[in-house]
Amino acid sequence: MKIPEYVKNIIEKLEQAGFEAYIVGGCVRDLLSEREPKDWDVTTNAKPEEILAVFPEGKYENAFGTVLVPAEQKTKLDKIMVEVTTYRSEQDYSDRRRPDQVIFEDELDKDLERRDFTVNAMAIEINSKSEILNSKQIQNSKFKIQNWRIIDLFGGQKDLKKKIIRAVGEPTDRFKEDALRMMRAIRLASELNFEIEPKTSRAVTKMAGGIKFIANERIKDELIKILQSDKPYGGIMLLHETKLLQYILPELERGVGVEQNRHHIHTVFVHSVLSLKNCPSKDWRVRFAALLHDIAKPQTKKFIGEDATFYNHDIVGAKVAGKIMRRLKFSNEDVEKTTTLIRNHMFYYNVGEVTESSVRRLVRKVGEENLKDLIDLRIADRLGSGVPKAKPYKLRHLEYMMEKTRHDAVSVKMLKINGDDLIKNLKIEPGPKIGAILDVLLSEAIEDSGLNNKKYLEKRSEELNKMDLAELREKAKGKIEEKKMEDDMELKKEFWVK
Repeated sequence: MKIPEYVKNIIEKLEQAGFEAYIVGGCVRDLLSEREPKDWDVTTNAKPEEILAVFPEGKYENAFGTVLVPAEQKTKLDKIMVEVTTYRSEQDYSDRRRPDQVIFEDELDKDLERRDFTVNAMAIEINSKSEILNSKQIQNSKFKIQNWRIIDLFGGQKDLKKKIIRAVGEPTDRFKEDALRMMRAIRLASELNFEIEPKTSRAVTKMAGGIKFIANERIKDELIKILQSDKPYGGIMLLHETKLLQYILPELERGVGVEQNRHHIHTVFVHSVLSLKNCPSKDWRVRFAALLHDIAKPQTKKFIGEDATFYNHDIVGAKVAGKIMRRLKFSNEDVEKTTTLIRNHMFYYNVGEVTESSVRRLVRKVGEENLKDLIDLRIADRLGSGVPKAKPYKLRHLEYMMEKTRHDAVSVKMLKINGDDLIKNLKIEPGPKIGAILDVLLSEAIEDSGLNNKKYLEKRSEELNKMDLAELREKAKGKIEEKKMEDDMELKKEFWVK
């Protein structure tokens, strides 16, 4: 176990100034679990203004006694910041989110008592005088390791060994203070592959409705961490079992018990979570797409004879997923990425039926940067349906075709001619006609990649220049609509074999 020198230096400077200082919280948990801490927190009996006197470069812009101390410059634009926080206790949580009153304390015990879970309520004292404990001293204290002392008032080490998430004190009291702690318990269980202690789990279920008091931005952050964890499936299932999911993703809960057609052995909800479980991507957005890809099936379900269909559930699903993500305050970029994958997850492909031009249209539709993720989503969908083979021959062939056509033009920028060339060659003024000509050239190059050569494009642009703007737009639109209809017809093949 190693503690960075910059953390030791911060503690040493505080102690030299006459204060106590300890490493505390999640980084202690990670150290004892032999995991790499993501960040480092220090707690001290020094008040914020006293911390700033020791570290004048620090920043104090909150009411919770936390001073951000720059520790080590990684790059010119990026500094490591260590949170140095005054011992504190908290009183009354009228809004179930934040304390009404923060009291600065003089004793470490008071600070540890306010923390959420036992594994997060431990501290490490470093002997800054570098006094190395001898073997007899170490044997006399089970908490002494080399020149460290672990302060564990609530059995955090024992729970670490048992792989248990347990609330400090009475669970309902902790969750009344901050309802997000319920979701955090599940997130920690997912990240650490731990179980939630029964009393703590029962308290989550009992108080699940309290999550409604939490800002959507905070819920989003915990949800992302669950999706990024090693056990995202387990995290979502815990949210479901503890009744939290009905408040966070009620749209997903609507798939519970909804049967599918004869090609599916699972209900919509079970298929969705199993797709997440089997998603090969580590990107949380692809995993989220796997979880939500069939989110609209309950509302699009219709019967033809005795069998169910879900026409356009991909299109409707992308809209529903976008609404969910905007409600939870995801970034526009993340919304666009996830909904693009969901909207296109039903892409149809059979060897010999789909041409290179249709592959180029698919690439144009989803973006080259999303191709691998779309394949991963298809794999997740297949395995979540109980299909034993993740990647059949036709999917491997599609990957081959994507690689084969990856340098073909699928955007105006990839044409061998540009607007400046048209202005020069055609001797016309800059304007919308330039873009219209390029759109027609692109639509033709997508159908036949061999047309993307400068000599042909120059000659063809002269022919197109004889048309007026309205004709050009209709020509480009006509080709796009024609191909869109073809693609839509393929997507309507609901009973394709995955």
